[in-house]
Formats: sequence, structure tokens, C-alpha cells
Amino acid sequence: MTELHKKAQQLIDDNAVVVFSKSYCPYCSQTKSILDGLDVEYVVYELDRESDGSDLQDALEEISRQRTVPNVYIKQKHIGGNSDIQSLKAAGKLQDLLRDAGAIKA
Repeated sequence: MTELHKKAQQLIDDNAVVVFSKSYCPYCSQTKSILDGLDVEYVVYELDRESDGSDLQDALEEISRQRTVPNVYIKQKHIGGNSDIQSLKAAGKLQDLLRDAGAIKA
């Protein structure tokens, strides 16, 4: 396991909700807006603003088989991207996942 693989896994393991994102990505903005609207505590790792971002994105692809952003994890489970978050929200399942993860602010 490479250092970047360990770093990515540590970010996933240490946070109830983590969004791997790029600051200029409209889909990432939509995902963050949904989470903000639900008053969620989450960590954002902006891959385009980190010196190791591209390599970390490669490591995430190895972990999740997803290279695109946003790449979202809730309670250490890979959720997917913006369309997955939107689908969960539309189905009424997103808040339950976030509540179970202890990520909704009281």
C-alpha cells in the first residue's frame, strides 16, 4: 500500500463524511450544496488545491474504482458521485445515512 493510498484511506476512516472534490467542478459544488442544505458536518479535500491531489485521485481510483469527482464516502462506505447523492436525496435515504453516521449537526 502506497503512502497516498494510506492517506486516502485515513481520510475516509477518520471522518463520518468526506468529499473528494475539485474547487472548479460544478458537480462537486452541487454535492456540497446538498450537504450544506442538510446541515451536515463533513470534510472536503479539494484535490486541485493540494500538491498530491492528482496522485491521491489515482489512489482513490484504486480504492473505489471511481476516478471522477466528487467522490463521496459516508461512514467509511463509498457512496459515489453527485448523481448518487442526488438519487439518495430524492429517494429520502440520504438523511438516514447521514444521521446513522452522526454527521447531521444537532
